[in-house]
Amino acid sequence: MEQPADLLGWAATAVLIATLARQIYKQHQAGSVEGVSTWLFVGQITASVLFIVYSALLGSTVFVVTNSLILVTAVVGQVLAMRRRKAQNAPATGRK
Repeated sequence: MEQPADLLGWAATAVLIATLARQIYKQHQAGSVEGVSTWLFVGQITASVLFIVYSALLGSTVFVVTNSLILVTAVVGQVLAMRRRKAQNAPATGRK
């Protein structure tokens, strides 16, 4: 059964993931990878994996789920940035 404190954790998770998802969407729509640091994603992914393990060791479902979702947003953001970089660096083929 959920503890009242867990409900706060789930609410915070929902707000955080909605915020991160919106940022990824906005960045993707902007069509530019300028200012997007690969090292930010590497650090975020590493920290997320470590926090997932730490949270699991503590037995905190809220934080395992939260950090897993943050990891997913980092991977999605990195994949979108890599695709955008590849498209921007590809030679023009004359196709529209």
